[in-house]
Amino acid sequence: MARSSELLVLPIALPIAAAFLMPVVANVQASLARWLGIAVVVAALGVAAMLAVDIAQSGPLVAALGGFAPPLGITLYADGISITLLIALLAGGLLFWAASPGDNVRSHVLMVLLMGAGSGLALSGDLFNLFVFYEITAVASYGLVAGRGSGAEAGAALRYLIVGTLGSSLALLGIALVYASTGTLNLADIARLAPERLAGVTGMAAFLLLVLGFGVKAELTPVNTWVPEVYATASARVASLLAGIVSKLAIVIVMRIVVLAFPGEQARELLLVLGIAGVVAGEFAALGSATLIQALSYSSVSQLGLVAIAFAISGTAGVAAGLALALHHALVKPAFFMLAANWRGPIDGLAGAAKATPVAAAVFVFLALSIVGVPPLPGFWAKYLLVTAALAKASPLVLLAIAVVLAAVVVEAAYMFRIAVALYGQPAPERSGPAILRGDLARATLLAAGLAVVTLTAPAVLDAIHRMAAVASDRDAYIAHVLPERGARAALSVSVGVDQRTERSIP
Repeated sequence: MARSSELLVLPIALPIAAAFLMPVVANVQASLARWLGIAVVVAALGVAAMLAVDIAQSGPLVAALGGFAPPLGITLYADGISITLLIALLAGGLLFWAASPGDNVRSHVLMVLLMGAGSGLALSGDLFNLFVFYEITAVASYGLVAGRGSGAEAGAALRYLIVGTLGSSLALLGIALVYASTGTLNLADIARLAPERLAGVTGMAAFLLLVLGFGVKAELTPVNTWVPEVYATASARVASLLAGIVSKLAIVIVMRIVVLAFPGEQARELLLVLGIAGVVAGEFAALGSATLIQALSYSSVSQLGLVAIAFAISGTAGVAAGLALALHHALVKPAFFMLAANWRGPIDGLAGAAKATPVAAAVFVFLALSIVGVPPLPGFWAKYLLVTAALAKASPLVLLAIAVVLAAVVVEAAYMFRIAVALYGQPAPERSGPAILRGDLARATLLAAGLAVVTLTAPAVLDAIHRMAAVASDRDAYIAHVLPERGARAALSVSVGVDQRTERSIP
């Protein structure tokens, strides 16, 4: 079967082209423009499904755009992780599509633009294009957060923009340092040169700038101050997309940078410290939260901290744990936000919600049990992978991370139990429990059903995660796929060096 690498550009190009075409179509008929956006995202999802089949059968895909072979020109790269995130992004976009009658064309254009830029984040194989798509994603995110035009949303979007602009500046400076040190922006070429040229102080400075820059979207401490306000004021669908999927694209970029460009222990220890700080700050802030949406926002910070801890652990086991945690969060957190959008106000005010909407309360408890890590739910297996991967390293800092993870489980269980007790409490005689919109409940129930399916097929899912992680954690294989000639020469050089050392060691 012929490889389908030439199709890699379509999930990026189709939505971005449609985003520019939709305002023109809207001048004729607004509803037609909205349906055009949906149709394009469906088409991009179909292409992504075809690419997934090809990757499952034959391995990663590489496309060199513009007729220039890597490291020149624009390179797109897709392996199991990137195509899984691409499908999650496009499917999530359709699930949380801004399609209510009151929405304007602008929100649909921004949604399509987010799909195209997010696809670019999943597939780009060089730092500059990652930065370009990161910026487009940021612009679309700011517009969607401010979508309904209220003062609170505008204020949240403005503060998000300020933090995001700071992050973009840091990332751009980090990219400049990498280019100054290596003379290239292609990730495979950087991976080839990194052990020699990015091992010093300049390399570590570049790594810190890149992690903090891309960490804004990944909700990493200390550049995640926008999270609680944005998730509390934006629409539930926008919060679900940003927390559930866009944050995963950003944290996987951080993983790629660590694996390919900064595989040394210093970089991993720095990421580990940021992850630990995120877990501690997120969990205790969630414990002290007065509202459900605030607790879930801080919980998201903690969960992304867990992912950062996992990706800081070298080898396939760390990548597998991080991927399992990220995919679990991508299922659970959007469902939480769909429910929380209907249960605003103090947590104590949720009394009677289980009586008013028993299905919603049951879904919430099911999601809470999984995110805490109760076996045999997927959240348990994700945290089990993290702890076992960390135990295999057993350095003092990693052991501290294990202690933090286990303590976080206790704290998380405490505030989730408090919320569940409130849901099943008795309301005051003069009032009934809060209800929930059918559409929001349907989306949350669908995601919970997906979580149930993963629970029943856990062995197969874990096997697939380990296979994807094995590919993503192999630097040499990445170089060989993108730069086959240079990868072969590098492998030959290493082989010759080993042979020479062996010959010298023979008496």
